[in-house]
Amino acid sequence: MSVIDEIKARIDIVDLVSESVKLRRAGRNYTGFCPFHTNTRTPAFVVFPDSGTWRCFGECNEGGDIFKFVMKKEGWDFREALQNLALRAGVELEPQTPERQEHDDHLDRLRNLLEEAVIFYRHQLLQSEAGAPARAYLQKRGLQAETIEVFGLGYAPESWDAALNHFKNKGYSVEEMMQAGLLSEGRGESVYDRFRNRILFAIRDARGGMAGFGARALNPDDMPKYLNSPQSDLFDKGRLLYGLDRARKSIRALDQVVIVEGYMDVIVPHQAGFTNLVSPMGTALTEDQLRQLKRYTRRIVLALDPDAAGEKATLRGLEIARQTLDRSDELSFDARGLLRHEARLQADLRVTTLPEGLDPDEVVLRDPQEWQRIVEAAKPILIHVMETLAAQRDVDDPKTKAEIASQIQPLIEDVPNPVEREAYRQRLARLLKIDERALVGARVAAASGAVRRRASRPAASPPDAAPALEGSALRAHRLERHIVSLLLRMPEMLFKLDLNLQDSGLARLSSQDFDDTELQGLVELVQQSVVQAEHDPQPYIERRLPDELQERYEALRAPLEKGEPQPDKLLEDLFHSILDLRKIRISDQINQLQFLEPEFRGETFQQQVGQIALTKARLDAAFARPLQVD
Repeated sequence: MSVIDEIKARIDIVDLVSESVKLRRAGRNYTGFCPFHTNTRTPAFVVFPDSGTWRCFGECNEGGDIFKFVMKKEGWDFREALQNLALRAGVELEPQTPERQEHDDHLDRLRNLLEEAVIFYRHQLLQSEAGAPARAYLQKRGLQAETIEVFGLGYAPESWDAALNHFKNKGYSVEEMMQAGLLSEGRGESVYDRFRNRILFAIRDARGGMAGFGARALNPDDMPKYLNSPQSDLFDKGRLLYGLDRARKSIRALDQVVIVEGYMDVIVPHQAGFTNLVSPMGTALTEDQLRQLKRYTRRIVLALDPDAAGEKATLRGLEIARQTLDRSDELSFDARGLLRHEARLQADLRVTTLPEGLDPDEVVLRDPQEWQRIVEAAKPILIHVMETLAAQRDVDDPKTKAEIASQIQPLIEDVPNPVEREAYRQRLARLLKIDERALVGARVAAASGAVRRRASRPAASPPDAAPALEGSALRAHRLERHIVSLLLRMPEMLFKLDLNLQDSGLARLSSQDFDDTELQGLVELVQQSVVQAEHDPQPYIERRLPDELQERYEALRAPLEKGEPQPDKLLEDLFHSILDLRKIRISDQINQLQFLEPEFRGETFQQQVGQIALTKARLDAAFARPLQVD
């Protein structure tokens, strides 16, 4: 992709023009009064989002792309427009040197190689005897021959060198095949086919250019179940959305995109006529991906399974998708993170849940109209969170009312529009069957307390300064920061930590051990870094670190006062810090149980007490046992 194409991909022409021209939607396009000549009667200025262009059908009779627009508006020449738009888009300008041209030509050759790979794998699927099980699997999943052709599905034979030999005969070098992600390195200097006995899904960028492959294992014993092309200049999971090349026109026409989890969740609905679906392929939905979607629509629906939409996942992390396709089958999202995205993008983000045990492709195959109803029933994030929490709890219990209100109130305050805030507050009051004034009173009290706390602190705080907490909450927060700081120094120590926790009869480290949402996100990133095999953990973390966590990350990685610990000392510190943190949580649970009224202390209460006592005993025993360091 050239620098100019990169800038166009990152800047939404509707956003750019809207800064100086009042636009109104007219079907798939936008109209307004031309800013380049006087006219107050006929809105003859049209913006075409699909092509990223504009045109005046009035006196000017001119048109062009974002470059032509700012050149005409600001009186700049092309170089000035390029420099300013590159700065806005965050694209670094590099001179078109012979080396740069050679690099671009090389990428074009790799794309051609991938296009030929689509043909090779499709032949193996449709016309080889070895591809019969793959054909049977796809038929069982409900795919038609035309759909298989349209989406470029294929089969990688169970061979270590079938693709290697085929493309050697086509004149491609081993190095080119490696760079295209078709080969993997073995011991020494040996190489072998990366994809073997797998169904292949061709992954293209938004313009239809080949970027790489996703591969599903046919043998249930083959791990990982899903394997993607390695990270490269062509294949960047953080910037690709599966199916966007075929969905973008439909997304624009329907003014809506539905985000689903996997490849089949895109393909089967598309076959049934639902063509506005995309998938982030198991990675966290990134700012780049959201920016791409915003070019086509601001109405985004997240189709989540019931587990992902449950109470534990609802308020958890920043991610919208699973940690990785290779690792988990769970979607998760964070209401606060989504609300911030929604405000920043001026978008309408909604959530819908699927029937228990069914994926989108299974719903569509069972009843296409049911899928239509599910999408139409999507609810705003906050309403989804309210109803999910209320459905799982006894809202007649005063303490439950207070707990749910305390979780939802901060989210309501994050909503920038005052009318929407008031509407959500009214909705929450009706749901909890309380007077809305109680919510307003709680909000005012919380705000006053926050003002008093801020007044007692210095005007400025460092990026990782602890919030105003007291007692166990302050100790827990300090432990959380300390634990994540150690993990970021040696992510690979997570394996030994989990091993020692499990040997003590305790659960492995989880993001749920942390209350701080940003720390949860960093812990999940550490977990991802140690289960992938394409990069060392530290570079992996730094490459995928969200911008909003950069400052926190740097603060946590700052040099320690007592110097950097040795690996065995770090493990010991990490292990005992986790035990301390969990003991604080246990003490808090015990204190909460003591406040329950006697009539609630039935069998369930006794079970809770027993489980807490068992965990506390295991924590005490774990402090005394020697660590496994090897």
